[in-house]
Amino acid sequence: MCGRYTLTAGAGEIGRQLSIFVRDSLGSGIGRFNVAPTQQVLAIAAPDGVPAAEMMRWGLVPPWAKDLRGSAKMINARVETVAERPAFRSLIPQASRRALQVADGYYEWLRPENKAHGSQPFFFQVDGGAIFAFAALWTPAQIDGEWVHSSTLLTCDSAPNPIAAGIHDRMPVVLADPDARAAWLDPSVGLEEALALCGPLAAERLTAQPANPALNKAGALDGPELLVAPPANATLFDH
Repeated sequence: MCGRYTLTAGAGEIGRQLSIFVRDSLGSGIGRFNVAPTQQVLAIAAPDGVPAAEMMRWGLVPPWAKDLRGSAKMINARVETVAERPAFRSLIPQASRRALQVADGYYEWLRPENKAHGSQPFFFQVDGGAIFAFAALWTPAQIDGEWVHSSTLLTCDSAPNPIAAGIHDRMPVVLADPDARAAWLDPSVGLEEALALCGPLAAERLTAQPANPALNKAGALDGPELLVAPPANATLFDH
């Protein structure tokens, strides 16, 4: 799964690397070291065929939802079942409901053999720290008379990538190349072609390093210190 990530770059750098205009007013979703579920996140979608950056709630709110409860449980969708589950099966075939959720790193936790020791977070980067996109799905929903755009990230089996698999048996679907990102939003790309884009990233493009166990408490921590592992004798919190 993927439950936390980073987008430390500014609007200009994101725009240059992804060839998309990113308004400075979207700043609440960028310059972040600890993006968490239910927060507003930067995504690129093309509901009318033209890719555009916007803020979305991370955690899918299906169109039939009466409130926002439950969206935190829908931050990820498994590639293996995304075409079958009611909340996702109508979204994945439509380019207008596929999205690129922008990031420049993500966290995953290594579960300890001794639960008393707490979990150790690891920070993953793509191509040495490049900006990339998670393959995502999105949908609008009207909640209490207001429209909410929300998203979910796709995840795949990490086994083919030993870097990721050494930490967790799942990994997010990373669209690291411009062609893959363009195809994900291309109206001519249907279900099977979209699913074909959703394999694990090649191991040689992924790096991982221990991160600060302060991440184990979601809280409001959001700074570069989260990327750095503390001394070995530091206390680990429960995750």
